[in-house]
Amino acid sequence: MKPGTRLRIGMLGVVAAVAGRAAPLRGQTAAGDGGVRPLAVTFSYGGELVGNAAGGVRRGAAFAGAAGAQATLQLEPLAGWHGASLFVFVLGTHGGAPSGLVGDVQGVSNLQAPPAVRLEEAWLQQNLLAGRVSWLAGRYDLNTEFYRLQSGALFLNSSFGIGPEFAQSGAAGPSIYPNTAAGSRVDVKPSANVVVRAAVLDGVPVDRPGGGVRLFARGDGALLVGELAVVARPDTAGMPRHRRFAIGRGSTRPYAAKLAVGGWYYTARFPDLSATLPSGAPVPHRGSRGAYLIADRTLWAAKDGGPGTLTAFLQLGLGDGRVNQVAAYAGGGLTLAAPIAGRPLDALGLAVAAARNGSHFAAATDAAGPGGETTVELTYAAQLGSWLSLQPDAQYVIHPGGVAGRRNALALGLRVAASR
Repeated sequence: MKPGTRLRIGMLGVVAAVAGRAAPLRGQTAAGDGGVRPLAVTFSYGGELVGNAAGGVRRGAAFAGAAGAQATLQLEPLAGWHGASLFVFVLGTHGGAPSGLVGDVQGVSNLQAPPAVRLEEAWLQQNLLAGRVSWLAGRYDLNTEFYRLQSGALFLNSSFGIGPEFAQSGAAGPSIYPNTAAGSRVDVKPSANVVVRAAVLDGVPVDRPGGGVRLFARGDGALLVGELAVVARPDTAGMPRHRRFAIGRGSTRPYAAKLAVGGWYYTARFPDLSATLPSGAPVPHRGSRGAYLIADRTLWAAKDGGPGTLTAFLQLGLGDGRVNQVAAYAGGGLTLAAPIAGRPLDALGLAVAAARNGSHFAAATDAAGPGGETTVELTYAAQLGSWLSLQPDAQYVIHPGGVAGRRNALALGLRVAASR
């Protein structure tokens, strides 16, 4: 990670933590087969105690927490505005920084964020053409739709929400938790199981790294993101057409398999990590880019619709090693739903995340180790009720921070999530 760069993490695991595993994904509307409620409000909290038991920077423990309040307003029942909805999400984060103890670059806790109360999202969405097209504008977390894997949401390491090659790109990261940017997104669904989406966002988050709030400041540039996703859902064929072609935030349904490829590009200028001009200043580069491929599939499911499902997921990403520490990333894992008889909502997971240092970072940092950082995570999420979950977690971090000579770390965590 570049000196002074704020740790940036994906929102998928945070959704599971803050909203609770039994609650719908953040942004889900109050729509259902029985009609639409004009207003849906959810309050949630997620907190995690993480201790570094061995290795890393130093032993110790830190607590990170996030409290959220979200509201979705359907405009058709109130104003006759068909297909339109408003969404607001206010987030309060507090606590310490577990990664400061471990010294890792990927983030052992996807709740870690600077203490603050902020407007995380506020957008208007308009769905058109019987749900085939969705347009959204406002302050928007792109990881709620882009780089999104159903199975990865179980894990607490940040990389399983969105790969570090993208999460730590740009001047202060893309528009994801904990700091989002303003922009616009378009989703198109040419068939029931294919989604094409694209977004244009401010190249720097609304809440600036140095303090203050700004929108589309000079020099920010833009962040352009695109993705093509193909999904398989066993329930699609028997559903009404308007449900099969539903799209956009609030229409997410579970899938049996997903394959997606995406790319991103910043239009601003960025300094090289190692190459310099004759004056000694870093070589400036116009633009920064990357690409990713993600896959998720159910490998086995219990017969007759009973509990028990085994899934596997894979993440592959390429970043811009000229201006960012992480030039490549590979992650993947297995999840087992209902691993214990009589516990249908529990889940067990094992996953590996490997972030590779770029050659420019290695050239600029004498302490950079060969390869980079690899983390192995074992986690178990226990649903204690409709509103409460408990999740013990263990992560073994090899070469924390991609730094040579730093001892491998063992991070042990316990997360509690509640929502109403």
